Amino acid sequence: MSVVSNKPDKSHWYFISILGGLFITAKHLIKNLLNKDKMMTLNYPEQKFEYSPRFKGNHVLTVKKDGAIRCTACMLCATNCPAECIKIIAAEHNDPTVEKFPIAYEIDILRCVFCGFCEEACPVDAIRMGPEWQTPGLSGSAFTYDINHLAYRPQLKGGVVSVVDEVERHKSGI
Repeated sequence: MSVVSNKPDKSHWYFISILGGLFITAKHLIKNLLNKDKMMTLNYPEQKFEYSPRFKGNHVLTVKKDGAIRCTACMLCATNCPAECIKIIAAEHNDPTVEKFPIAYEIDILRCVFCGFCEEACPVDAIRMGPEWQTPGLSGSAFTYDINHLAYRPQLKGGVVSVVDEVERHKSGI
């Protein structure tokens, strides 16, 4: 013989929890509508968030004082990259004081994790993580940056000059 109980089951009390959640949501909605000045929202195209100087955004290849790329194609940045998004092709330089230089330097920004290991590994201050973070594009191929984009894009206004002095670098053996 089975016993049928008419007591309400506690598993059906979810309706009270739903009403509690809706009440909290409505409370926050009304609070935000009445206090627009205290909201943490930015009106993005007109207002932009100011990041700290330590922010690591898009990559920048630095240049020497004469405008040539600082990179010596040592491959340390590509070796340290955990995402393996940096590809460098090196060539011999005509100048006997310069051992080699990159003829191709590409970074696939869609694979990059923006960790900054490439910046830390570079012994000659050739690559930096800049303050830019807006990278619009229509296709995936627009996010593979080459030497021209990394060193000479218009936002850089002629390139970022490295802080490492060439004479001091040669004296220290770098």
